[in-house]
Amino acid sequence: MLTVYSPEHTKHNPQVEMADGKLVPAVEIPSRGDMVFGAIKTAGFGAIEPPDQLDRALVEQVHTPDYVDFLESFWQRWLDTGRDPEAEDTFPFVWPTPGLRRIATRHLDGLMGRYSFDAGTPMGPGTWAAASASASVAQTAAGRISGGAAHVFALCRPPGHHAMPDAYGGYCFLNNAAIAAQALRNAGADKVAVLDVDYHHGNGTQAIFYARGDVFFTSIHADPMDEYPYFLGHADEVGDGNGKGANLNVPLPVGTDWAKYSDALKTALSAIEDFGADALVVSLGLDTFERDPISRFTLTSDDFNRLGSTLGSIRAPVVIVFEGGYAVDDLAVNAVNTLTGFLDRHATG
Repeated sequence: MLTVYSPEHTKHNPQVEMADGKLVPAVEIPSRGDMVFGAIKTAGFGAIEPPDQLDRALVEQVHTPDYVDFLESFWQRWLDTGRDPEAEDTFPFVWPTPGLRRIATRHLDGLMGRYSFDAGTPMGPGTWAAASASASVAQTAAGRISGGAAHVFALCRPPGHHAMPDAYGGYCFLNNAAIAAQALRNAGADKVAVLDVDYHHGNGTQAIFYARGDVFFTSIHADPMDEYPYFLGHADEVGDGNGKGANLNVPLPVGTDWAKYSDALKTALSAIEDFGADALVVSLGLDTFERDPISRFTLTSDDFNRLGSTLGSIRAPVVIVFEGGYAVDDLAVNAVNTLTGFLDRHATG
């Protein structure tokens, strides 16, 4: 299995995040990517390649140009307004909630609120470099699939599935899975499916494709009545317009174990098969793990081998995009177990 990876991810290095009403140590940190990269090398799954140059036009097919401009120019604007050049973590503090106008202000504080949807996603001097490199990893992985590869692992960091068409949040800035799916469509795949197995609903991916019938999105996640992102990911969200019927959410209760999770996975895979996808993008979140610090499912490390094996039954070409997972000490084992299960099952058919 080819892995695409960029060390540029380390330039996004948050120290703190907002949680439970206070600043706490950040959990979406560079060691997440470093640990998985080291484990992939040791496991010897196959070649590891750097990404190609990011195609800005591709990014703007899933994100609005003004939003991409904001991300790219953010740190220079921060410096131009006389803010602290030593700042590592910056947060919005005001949002255009219902009753206010969602406009692009001249002032940076207004723009941060305009282009975000939570207060827990810090930006810093290296955020754009890392996020754009992460997107290029996903783009490149999709390109290798279009070139004939059967499966590719896109070791993306920061993650992407929460990134909306024009807003960041949930530690995500550019939607890597959506960029991969769009790249596959551009290269000739008539139908692409995105399967999100992160603990949290991929609200950004859903929003990007919600009115499109060419990309089927399905997500297995903690019930948003009880978990982030709360305001998207419910079972009654089935798509709109041309996309009606091309969106399937499978919310599960807090405390879900493998037995219940595997049933939901079968439901999602059956829907993908019915859709007839020519290629699949998997948003691989490993935060369904029993010891993840911000999640409340109970999958074990052995269960990730079972997850990978189930995913390996898919016959369409697959881009596996790394998303969440914050139990850093266990992340490498869980990633390797997933990919091992996938490759073993894929090899045997």
